[in-house]
Amino acid sequence: MNAELEIRVKRAISFFEQGYNCSQAVFMAYSDLYKIDSETAAKLATSFGGGMGRLREVCGAVSGMFLVLGLHYPAIDTKDKAAKTKNYDAVQRTAMAFKAEMGSYICTDLLKKKHQPENPEPSDRNSQYYNLRPCSRCVAIAAQIVGTEIFV
Repeated sequence: MNAELEIRVKRAISFFEQGYNCSQAVFMAYSDLYKIDSETAAKLATSFGGGMGRLREVCGAVSGMFLVLGLHYPAIDTKDKAAKTKNYDAVQRTAMAFKAEMGSYICTDLLKKKHQPENPEPSDRNSQYYNLRPCSRCVAIAAQIVGTEIFV
């Protein structure tokens, strides 16, 4: 892993351990590259934590990865099919890399929980929280995968 990538992965883990959700942590670790300040990045990624608002759907770390890819491979011209294809290809490629490493990119699968929305109140962050969940690892893996994609 190159030094820049290592710094970004550590930054993502640090953001997560400070209490930011999984999506915020990954997105914030890279947002400065696209001239987006941390506060704005945190706001943009807020709703994707907990598998999209604790619905336990797509892992928030993966959603954070996709937010970065949207900035790196933008598709802003509605007629630019090639740009959309390039973005979607990167999304699929990184999602499959995450799934190969973690077994799934679905939050409930990763948490080994019944697939149903949970109480919208976030869990308290304490040692039990971090010990019972693979979320820190998910954040690290997503940050590494997206960094490898964009620094190539």
